[in-house]
Amino acid sequence: MSEIGPLKRPLPAGRTLEELWNHFQVEKALAASLKRADHAERRAIYETMYDELLRRVPDHPRLTRKEPPPSIALVHESRLSLIGNLLQPDTIVLEFGPGDCSFAATLAPRVRYVYGIDISDQRAPGAPSPDNFALVVYDGYDTNAIAADSVDLVFSDQLIEHFHPEDTEQHLQLAHRLLKKGGRYVLRTPHRLSGPHDISAFFSDEPLGFHLKEWTYREMAGLLQAAGYSRWHGCWCAKGRKVDLPFAYFVFWERLLGALPKARARTIAARLMREIVVVAQK
Repeated sequence: MSEIGPLKRPLPAGRTLEELWNHFQVEKALAASLKRADHAERRAIYETMYDELLRRVPDHPRLTRKEPPPSIALVHESRLSLIGNLLQPDTIVLEFGPGDCSFAATLAPRVRYVYGIDISDQRAPGAPSPDNFALVVYDGYDTNAIAADSVDLVFSDQLIEHFHPEDTEQHLQLAHRLLKKGGRYVLRTPHRLSGPHDISAFFSDEPLGFHLKEWTYREMAGLLQAAGYSRWHGCWCAKGRKVDLPFAYFVFWERLLGALPKARARTIAARLMREIVVVAQK
């Protein structure tokens, strides 16, 4: 094992410094292989990287957690606070990265149809599936299973930070293609200035693990423009409240915080814009 670096945050309960360092080193190595890989190679790596991580990190919280994860009801409530005002009985929704599809299932009674699109089927055996829901398993890049210009609302939560930056561009283009004219993509992802938000947070000031890229609002604006979206705004969210604000507001704070020492900027950013919330319109 390589020499353990200085710890930047308190150890999480139930894990030793050596275990945490091993987790960091394994995740960093797997992430580095993704960053070096070309488009075709990344497809193969994506399929095995999480299994490899859990094999080499037997103390990973996914394997050892004794306490239940945050209430799924609270997670659903948080997500609904982002998109609830956009849901109508005739809305067609697409959720990228639905995981167990439980949130998609809660949307089904509110809308006309819900698609989930993911690289694998992660639903529990026997989980109920509404009649107006379909899961599309794709290769992480493109799909012909959903018609272009057919979706009113696209949604993702804590997803694009796991993509290679080149794949993020392609992802936004895919969402744009599937949206109807005037349709919206609502996404939430960690803000770079308040991070890193992966295992790197314990040993580094930059995301080196499975968060291949944590973004800023300024960077997101460039991606959205390149993908063809006509307009976009950000959202400030806290305690169930959501306030729509122009990107210029967040970019202003990004410029100010970018001039501060990293630790100071991170503390302030965690209060002002811990996450990026984007509403982009086709």
